[in-house]
Amino acid sequence: MAWAVAALAASGLPGCGWLPRSAIVPMPVDRDASACGPTDTLIVLLPGRGMLLGELSTEGFIDTFRAAGLRADLVRADAHMGYYKDRSVVDRLRADVIDPARAQGYRHIWLAGISLGGLGALLYADEHPDEIDGLLLIAPYLGEPQTAADVAAQGGVERWRPPAETDDAIGVRAWTCLKRYVGPSAARAPLYLAFGVDDRLAPTHRVLAPALPPQHVLTVAGGHDWPAWRPLWQRLLAEAPLPRCTGPRP
Repeated sequence: MAWAVAALAASGLPGCGWLPRSAIVPMPVDRDASACGPTDTLIVLLPGRGMLLGELSTEGFIDTFRAAGLRADLVRADAHMGYYKDRSVVDRLRADVIDPARAQGYRHIWLAGISLGGLGALLYADEHPDEIDGLLLIAPYLGEPQTAADVAAQGGVERWRPPAETDDAIGVRAWTCLKRYVGPSAARAPLYLAFGVDDRLAPTHRVLAPALPPQHVLTVAGGHDWPAWRPLWQRLLAEAPLPRCTGPRP
């Protein structure tokens, strides 16, 4: 991935802790089964910067997933900052998560991500668009405010043209990826954007929001932290076109 990792490390993503870790192979994962038995649909959830997989459980994300009544399994991939710093996050997700899932019989795969994880989900879908059925982005990091401002000044992401030179290589890469999901030639895979209205990243999200179908943009009160992310996760699972359990659950 030809983007500036040093800029990402310096970006100071708010709301997430920082614990330097080395990328290991294979990428660790935690798995949670569907509420209603075997399924061919998988949701891959990528954490935010500094998050441990256990936090997704203690903060209620797994209970919410189980209560949603989805005929889908969930994998929490430990795609921490180390994989972004060594530029291996997309390759490791494919080798350690997506390809094994296909081998296990999953036919439909959705990517979900919080903050940094939202960026990771977007990058993966951009490099392997035919492998992903949808994106659920919670408060995604989309680069620095000046890049979003440039997108807005040019009339939105569909009309925006990347600059020849930039100090925000990550932001330019993110918005270039997003162009796939807007306009008449938009990707078939739906993209959902969810964020707190007081999130410090919300100004960038508000630039993207008008380019998406209104029903694909979810907001709640709150900032870049769990009190906003928990209800957003619940609403995403309720509103995205994911398969549902029918009849009594096992």
